[in-house]
Amino acid sequence: MANVQIIEATDVTPELVAAFERLIPQLSSSNPAPTETELAAICESEASLLLLAVDRDAGDHILGSLTLAWFRIPTGVRAWIEDVVVDEAARGQGVGDLLNRAALDRALELGAKTVDLTSRPSREAANRLYQRIGFIARDTNVYRYQFD
Repeated sequence: MANVQIIEATDVTPELVAAFERLIPQLSSSNPAPTETELAAICESEASLLLLAVDRDAGDHILGSLTLAWFRIPTGVRAWIEDVVVDEAARGQGVGDLLNRAALDRALELGAKTVDLTSRPSREAANRLYQRIGFIARDTNVYRYQFD
């Protein structure tokens, strides 16, 4: 895995759509892969970016991705990492680390004061990674309102 590069997805290609059809089921069993239109909306958004880990030695095969979203509130710019997924075949090889560090660098460039993320306790390897990078668990309640 010596030749993995983190790039920003700016165009929706058949390879990108296929990668998400492969990756999203590894992240969530309850959500479908995004459509070409949905991926285009993410790539075109001024409030989020889609980072991809690509294997340069394997024709830019997409190994994983994450989405970085940011927003301004009265106390400053905040950023949020969502939907981090690394292909099962590439896990444990530093791909998640590269993706997250690239997102942190970009958030800093955007002026973010903080970067938040959530991770299920059952994702033990991911939680170890986040702590190793420097994320600190917060003592807070997370609430979700769900529209049916």
